[in-house]
Amino acid sequence: KQEMPPEGGYSPFNVKRIPARTLLSGYKIFAGYGLISAFSMYMYALGYSRMKRLDLEQYDGDIALEPLLRAEKDRLYLKQLKKNFEEEKEVMKNVPGWKVGTYYGEPLYKTMSPNYQRGSPPWREY
Repeated sequence: KQEMPPEGGYSPFNVKRIPARTLLSGYKIFAGYGLISAFSMYMYALGYSRMKRLDLEQYDGDIALEPLLRAEKDRLYLKQLKKNFEEEKEVMKNVPGWKVGTYYGEPLYKTMSPNYQRGSPPWREY
């Protein structure tokens, strides 16, 4: 024998939509967004002014150190010139008539005055 529904039929199914409980209304969400945005902009402004102060301090430090670094660079340049002079003297000691700093008695730079000081040497000379 085939199974049939119970007498009087099955109980009705609840198919109604059950809406979710609302925690916050739209106005509250919008107000929260505004508060968070305002606080974030305030914190950003604080950080921006702090970074500007730090950048200014770094810039002032760079300006203060520039003469020292330039003097150190000049000192290294003169030290290297002396080293080159001594090495040339050592290498060319057996060449007759060789004067250090010249090419067989002729100055290396004929068009330049004796007081001329050339710029920074190439990096290969260090």
